[in-house]
Amino acid sequence: MSTHGRIVGAFAASHSPGITGWPEKAPPDARATVERAYAEVRHRIEELEPDAVIAVSVEHFTNFHLGNLPAFAIATGDTYLGPATAEMAAFVNVEQHHYPGAASLGRHLYAEALTAEFDPALVEGGLEFDENFCVPLKHLDPDSRRPLVPVIVNGVNPPWPTPKRCYDFGRMIRAAVESQSEARRVVVLATGGLSHWVGLPESGSINEEFDRDFVARLESGEPGRLTSYTREEIDLAGNGAHEIRTWIVAAGAAGVGFDVLAYEPVPAWLTGTAVAAARL
Repeated sequence: MSTHGRIVGAFAASHSPGITGWPEKAPPDARATVERAYAEVRHRIEELEPDAVIAVSVEHFTNFHLGNLPAFAIATGDTYLGPATAEMAAFVNVEQHHYPGAASLGRHLYAEALTAEFDPALVEGGLEFDENFCVPLKHLDPDSRRPLVPVIVNGVNPPWPTPKRCYDFGRMIRAAVESQSEARRVVVLATGGLSHWVGLPESGSINEEFDRDFVARLESGEPGRLTSYTREEIDLAGNGAHEIRTWIVAAGAAGVGFDVLAYEPVPAWLTGTAVAAARL
């Protein structure tokens, strides 16, 4: 029996602040479908009993800004404050608290990224969460028991890392997990997307055709289908749709197709909302 780590589960979910902040505004059937899917993922994670969760998301200018916007960043803190402010906590309806960090795994992941010729930013302390992690984790780990390695992918402002670069970054994550033995059982959680427009007149619109095509590609597990997107193709689903890069990272880490547990276009949440689990 191998003593090295392995990825025992990979999941992806939307992180619209409406999911926790104003859930009652969604159609009842849509809300029930999404919350059932979140509950299913929570149950699966509990059964997997991971030693750590590598959580992959964008961040919405809470820590980074246009003067310093890395394509990728890896955090290695012992704890993370989220939501970052009291106002944000009220907005997303998540009590502000500290989330535990898996610092040693984060440091290992960063070192392995450099060895693999990626050059992510290193965040040794002070990374704060917004809806990126706080919204899904309220459903998936409500007591904040799982130590986290937060990984940030730029999906908010161009230029973005290419889909292929994101998939390869996910493959690097898998290799890094397998090259250490401290965290034997690791779950990857990606959050973001799907179609939505941020700060634009189209806000509240959803490109259901794009979303359904994306989740079909995710289900297929075929790297070529996930990595062939052009900027223009993603733009059709809104500036917020570029967050699908986090899902593509998770797909690279999993190396298999995903089962889509829920997809609901929810204009009240401003987002095409989905939850998926890798067939590991």
